[in-house]
Amino acid sequence: MLTPTQLATMLTLQGNMNAKVNPDWLNAGYAYLRAAMIESVEGIEHHGWKWWKAQHKDLPQLQMELVDIWHFALSEILIGFKGDVQQSATTIAEQLTSTKKTVTFDGKNYDFSALNILDNLELMTGLCAAKRFDVPLFLKIVEQAEMDSNELYRQYVGKNVLNFFRQDNGYKEGSYIKVWNGQEDNEHLVEVLDSLDISLADYSDQVYTGLKQRYPVM
Repeated sequence: MLTPTQLATMLTLQGNMNAKVNPDWLNAGYAYLRAAMIESVEGIEHHGWKWWKAQHKDLPQLQMELVDIWHFALSEILIGFKGDVQQSATTIAEQLTSTKKTVTFDGKNYDFSALNILDNLELMTGLCAAKRFDVPLFLKIVEQAEMDSNELYRQYVGKNVLNFFRQDNGYKEGSYIKVWNGQEDNEHLVEVLDSLDISLADYSDQVYTGLKQRYPVM
């Protein structure tokens, strides 16, 4: 289960990233759940669902879609509490400790603990289309995608910090260098993440520092 420190870190990072895009993001009316809906559909595609052709599940890409969904979900939750990280973290924590295993959608109860990952992805897609997000359902899908809460946290922080690092080093202006010493930046990120303990209180700062130490100084 995600810890209070992990929740606070992720919510803080998300708020900061959103503010980097638009300082007034809380009032901008961005359709974060629409974005989560699209990512859910893409997750279904990466899993594979077509019975009329051979398909192979792309688990890393599916996991990446879930991490992206979590970015949008955290944004929507923060908006609901006017950017208050503590209130948002407390609400998520309460939902995670709930024993609720069902979601009501369109007048029907769905026991997501008994559904397969494709059915749960479809259910999450429908909820997002209806401007709703269910944290326990999402975490069940994360589990079904062979991730635990620590791996979700690790991948989330990595993706968020890399986005910050890119922006700070000229990504928007076109001067950012994506390949260093024969490796793309996301490959460097994996190596940095593998070298760090996710229980560190300043984990996200350590990830940024690790990237900075590797980045070529022009």
